[in-house]
Amino acid sequence: MTDTSALDSLVDEWLTVPDVAYRLGLDAGKVRRLVQEGRIVGVRRGNPRVVSIPGAFLVPEYLENPANSTRNRPENAAGDGEPAAKWAVLASLMGTFTLLRDAGFDDAEAIGWLFSPDETLQMTPIEALRTGHKTAVRRIAQTLL
Repeated sequence: MTDTSALDSLVDEWLTVPDVAYRLGLDAGKVRRLVQEGRIVGVRRGNPRVVSIPGAFLVPEYLENPANSTRNRPENAAGDGEPAAKWAVLASLMGTFTLLRDAGFDDAEAIGWLFSPDETLQMTPIEALRTGHKTAVRRIAQTLL
């Protein structure tokens, strides 16, 4: 299992289950279900030790599937050009987590892999997923099997 202090050096923002629930507009029980279903993963960290989820797993709703170019950036009602504050779980995570679990990764190791730079991608796998390069990330993850 990966040391959570090592993960802290890789992950910029950690969210607790209540933080994720607030951002997604869900109750905490539904967020826990997302974790149980493998749509997102988290690790116990901090003092007291609570389930923490990388903030990068959540994206503005219009970027939920970055490869879907038909969704435009929404404008908020104030008309100031800022995006509306609706959030979603990055759609490509679930299948990627499945591949990593098949390769024997636990949740902490999966987070470590997603946030570690990859020479082939020339960025971290999470950055690649957030910019629509799901196929390239999964191709690399399959080599870990």
